[in-house]
Parts: sequence; C-alpha cells; structure tokens
Amino acid sequence: MTAIVEVKGVHKRFDVAGAWPWSPRRQVDAVCGVDLVVGPGEVVALVGQSGSGKTTLSRMVLGLENPSQGEIWIEGRRWDTLPEAERQKQRVHYQYIPQDAMSALDPQQTVIEAIEETLVVLGGRAPADARAAAAAMLSRLGLPHRHDALPRELSGGEQRRVTLARVLALSPRLVVADEPTSGLDPDRRASVLEALVGNLPEGAGCILVTHDLDAAVDYCHRAVVMLEGQVIEVVDLKHQDAQHPYTRSLLDPWHHSRGTP
Repeated sequence: MTAIVEVKGVHKRFDVAGAWPWSPRRQVDAVCGVDLVVGPGEVVALVGQSGSGKTTLSRMVLGLENPSQGEIWIEGRRWDTLPEAERQKQRVHYQYIPQDAMSALDPQQTVIEAIEETLVVLGGRAPADARAAAAAMLSRLGLPHRHDALPRELSGGEQRRVTLARVLALSPRLVVADEPTSGLDPDRRASVLEALVGNLPEGAGCILVTHDLDAAVDYCHRAVVMLEGQVIEVVDLKHQDAQHPYTRSLLDPWHHSRGTP
C-alpha cells in the first residue's frame, strides 16, 4: 500500500544573519537527516519542544519549504522536486491547519461564508452546493448554531473548529495540523482533537505537530519525537511505552500507563 507521506533523509539548513550588520552569516541546521512515513488512515504525532525542527519538517512536507537535502514523496510521487505549478494543482488534497486560528480567519466573514468560499475557490464547488456542504460540516463539528457568527464572536475552541471545518470540508488526503490546540484549556484541547481525528476522510493521513505527547497518546497511532532537528525515538503509541528519557519527560507525570486501571 502506497504511503501518504514518505520523508527520506531530509535536511534543512538556513542561512542566518549575525548579531551585527558586519557580522558574518552562519548556517543553522534546523532538520538533520529525518525519515518519516505516514500511511493511509494513520495519525502521526510530530512531537518536540519549540525549536526542535518539527514545524520546519511539517512545512517541508507540504512544500512550503524546500529541503536542503533528501527526498519527500506524497502518494508515491516525488514532491520536493515537482515544479510549483504542478504542486499548486494538488494542494487542495494536502491541507494545513495553522496554529493561530484567529489570524487565519477573515474578520469580516461569517463562519459559513469562510467555509463556503474555501469550497468554491479551492474545491471548485457551485455556491449553492458549497453552502449546503459547509452547513453539514459545521453540524458535524458541533457548530450548527454559529453559521452567522464572526471570528471575534467565537470562543478559542470554536475558532479552531472553524479552521478544521474549512480544511475537512475539502476531503483532503493529507492534513498537517500545526499545534491546533495551542493555548486552549484541557477540555477544549480534547474536543478539538476529537473533532479533527474523528472527521478525517477515510484513508487520509494526518500529521499532528505538538509538544503535548500526553495528548498524542490518546489520538495518534505513532509519535515521532524530535530534539535539536533529529528524530530521537519513534513510539507506537498503541503498543509501546516510551524508552528515551526525553520522550518520557514529555509525558504528563500523572498519565497512567496503558493497561493500568
């Protein structure tokens, strides 16, 4: 079965300016030799602290950054060397959920208008069909009563679910969610993750970028743990316990081991 995403030995190096105008530029390795596979129907957590390289890696998967070295394949097709004109035609199938939901939403658009516009512009749907599909997706995500609300009138959790609805309404084959629950309290984090994972199209792959490994245990199949640009451990969250000390440190100390009452 063809993987949704396959990352092979990817590196990313940035040129960084010095502290002063006359300081020499230097190179920083943000991602160092990373391999990653996401299969059909699999939710993979990309876990690590800020600066570990997880966001850079996720952006490379979507083609928003180009790797300095290595290969990225999506659904059996080499992605990183594909001309941008060709990638643009496929982007509707490979979607990104941003961390900052408020800045991603047009402050002058109602909730249903935002989703309807996405379906018309990116999905090629007729306006009447797009309106019905938008309403159906909002109902699935628990927002049937918020069609006419503006972003500023929504709670943080509702704003996140609107960004989910905009993406999931397109029936993507890959979703990359960058810290979609950042800043939310535990109950709202759980509801957003349930909405995301529970409404993924059948067979779609998902990369969940997060620093919260404890949440990943409940919603993901595997965790790819990054530290200083490298993958230090891959954990099958359904059948394995973390072994690396850094990975264990990311788990909530009060989280019960699987199988423990």
